[in-house]
Amino acid sequence: MPENGTKVAIVTGASRGIGAAIAERMAGDGFTVVINYASRVDEAEALAARIRQNGGQALTVRADISDAAAVGRLFDAAEAAFGGVDVLVNNAGIMRLALLAEVDDALVDSHIAVNLKGVINTLREGSRRLRSGGRIINLSSSVVGLYQPTYAVYAATKAGVEAMTHVLSRELRGRNITVNAVAPGPTATALFLDGKPQEVIDHLSRLAPLGRIGQPRDIAATVSFLAGPDGAWINGQVLRANGGLI
Repeated sequence: MPENGTKVAIVTGASRGIGAAIAERMAGDGFTVVINYASRVDEAEALAARIRQNGGQALTVRADISDAAAVGRLFDAAEAAFGGVDVLVNNAGIMRLALLAEVDDALVDSHIAVNLKGVINTLREGSRRLRSGGRIINLSSSVVGLYQPTYAVYAATKAGVEAMTHVLSRELRGRNITVNAVAPGPTATALFLDGKPQEVIDHLSRLAPLGRIGQPRDIAATVSFLAGPDGAWINGQVLRANGGLI
């Protein structure tokens, strides 16, 4: 536990969408939040300003998680500013869709670099640096179980994230650190909605028994549970936050 009683959370890819919702929710829960971003500095700074206006603490740190050295500097910045790190939320990711027969090398390489190697980079650093009582929460996706055409490469990287979640929860035995994943279904973010016609969005809304697509706050609430005291006994699990879609 940090000396001042305030725990510190790094949220990757937190400048907008689900990551921003997670950062705001965790700040509201009392965490000091390190807002990681790769390129959207204005949005990251605006989010930090909102958190501070609401009485929270936030720091923005630019780092491309596909770069291991940059991830090291991200943790360095958090430790220099706040003394340590207690929670790592691996939210950063990309999603570009194509049939396997039409996938080009650039799509494959970018997904592996960010969604898979990027998470390896942050998990490796987090495994070494998180304080006792810490939490690691990875963002997967419910597409891992839906097997939709055009999602093969994206789903493969997220399946890898789920595998690492299970393995790392066992590797950290004795450290009092939990490792879990949250797997959203369709969620109203720019990443998901971009390029989808309204009829597709309406169709996806009808698939879940709850009759809507998710909102970023739904995913943030699930992360909040895992990061908070009530999530202490959950370890090595994948929570499918999708309204019953799968």
